[in-house]
Amino acid sequence: MAAATPAQKTAQKVRLPRRRSVSQICPPPRRPMTLAELYPGCENERLGVARESMLQNHLIAKPEVGKPRRSCYTLPGYAFNYGLYLHGLDGGVAEAIGHWNSMKPKTIPEKERPRDQKACNVRAIKAGFVTAHETNLYRKEKNIRLGEDDERRFKRTPPKVPADMTYGRPPRPSTPFFDLLQHKYKEKWMDEQRAIVKAEKAEKKQKKRRGKTYDTRTTLFRKFLPPMQADPLWKMPHFQKICPHLSTFQDKESYQRALKAFQSEIPVRIGPLAQGLYTTTAC
Repeated sequence: MAAATPAQKTAQKVRLPRRRSVSQICPPPRRPMTLAELYPGCENERLGVARESMLQNHLIAKPEVGKPRRSCYTLPGYAFNYGLYLHGLDGGVAEAIGHWNSMKPKTIPEKERPRDQKACNVRAIKAGFVTAHETNLYRKEKNIRLGEDDERRFKRTPPKVPADMTYGRPPRPSTPFFDLLQHKYKEKWMDEQRAIVKAEKAEKKQKKRRGKTYDTRTTLFRKFLPPMQADPLWKMPHFQKICPHLSTFQDKESYQRALKAFQSEIPVRIGPLAQGLYTTTAC
């Protein structure tokens, strides 16, 4: 097979696909349009007075055909670095690894230290000053300041710490992934719920066995009918001495039987005269 000529090699190099850079794959967002970019017939053409704020309002700016939407926020230039830039005043990482930079206690002069109010109050009481005015005069006369070894300041010597002490928070326990994948927590909860339901059913059965049967109104009426007082019917005063002229019953016995039946049905009938429908009770 003949070797490839230099021209063929260059053609093969040209045919190779060109790799796209990150800026081409993920281009930066388009910046807000300016008045200099407007041209007659564009989507954001303005008639009359045109201001930069019109092009920076996303409610007014219209999207351009065939182009990604512009960002309506004014951002700094491409050479701007976001975040906090710290100037290296020390040796950097190498110096930090090489030695331990410990914080030295700061000595504060006595004039700049705050007043020791607690000591002033104790000494004023010991000296015999009890009232507020006397204590105030004592504080002005005796200028007592806090000591250097006060707890609110850094001490000269570092605090005593056990040798096996480790700083920081303790590590959290590892997550049981196998239990999560096998849904063991769900099965455990389902077993607990089944046990609760089973216990409730057993308790209800025991209550039914131990409990007493309560009589309803119907069963009570079947066993015993309370005697009803036969109150005489009301009559007008001028008709009390007049006897009835019409009797629909054949004889007095049938009248008494009907009256007894009516009196026995009074508790279960509706109406002021107990002549309505029968009342029903749920068993």
